[in-house]
Amino acid sequence: MEVGLMQRQWVEYTKSLFLEDFLDSQFIELQKLQDEGNPDFIAEVVSLFFEDSERLLNDLTAALAQPDVDFQKIDGHVHQLKGSSSSIGAQRVKNVCITMRSFCEEQNIEGCLRCLQQLKQEICLVKNKLENLFRMEQQIVAAGGSIPTTELIF
Repeated sequence: MEVGLMQRQWVEYTKSLFLEDFLDSQFIELQKLQDEGNPDFIAEVVSLFFEDSERLLNDLTAALAQPDVDFQKIDGHVHQLKGSSSSIGAQRVKNVCITMRSFCEEQNIEGCLRCLQQLKQEICLVKNKLENLFRMEQQIVAAGGSIPTTELIF
């Protein structure tokens, strides 16, 4: 496939991630930190986010399964997940965390359980979307092209 076409497809795909609220401007800020000296910076940061997310989802699942639910503990886990999702620009994940924190404040177990399922779904979705984005970038570089600057997309 021609490099120019791959780059245009990457631009359109990246636009869709922002338009569908998978990512926000924090992801662009993260991209600015990547350079030739650290070409895998974003992939490494995102990988750490998903490792951390998996642990936090397991902690949340266990905490919500307790007979006497500790909403303060759950809120702490959700607060941590909200911070890490904000740091990579995972907007939909962050928004579910905000909603779940409200349910924790209300001590609403049903609301928390619904949000937990939604978090699992949104994290899986954004992981698949970012893996696809990184795969597209690898194909562009392997074909001798360069990744377009995200700032120029908007």
